[in-house]
Amino acid sequence: MQVRPMIRPPRPSWPGRQRGMTFFGMVFLWILIALVGYGLFRLVPAYLTYMKITRALDAVASEFKGSPNDEAGIRRSLEKRWNMEGIDTPSYKDVELSKDGTGMTLHMNYNDLEPYISNVSLAVTFDKTVKIE
Repeated sequence: MQVRPMIRPPRPSWPGRQRGMTFFGMVFLWILIALVGYGLFRLVPAYLTYMKITRALDAVASEFKGSPNDEAGIRRSLEKRWNMEGIDTPSYKDVELSKDGTGMTLHMNYNDLEPYISNVSLAVTFDKTVKIE
């Protein structure tokens, strides 16, 4: 009896040897990460302005807690806080004051456009409502 050597089936060379990403795949991934990062970087000033507006509206609400019907005083306080925070746009005059049964509501709704690349801009909408009772 003759012993035959065991023959291995041939392994496919391409799928078994491919590991990781190609150079072009890596470049595409880095470009994608850079574009998203740049967009986030461009939106930071808009969100910082929104945080300033939120802080100003909350401060006015706490200042006039208990006496919410002084509309002229609220406007003066808004103007003072806008100047202290250094908010240029939107204006404090854009804050809507509305009276309801138990107090007053301050509402600020505005859009902000941040330039991105060439003629492409990033648009964000901010909406904040504060109730004074």
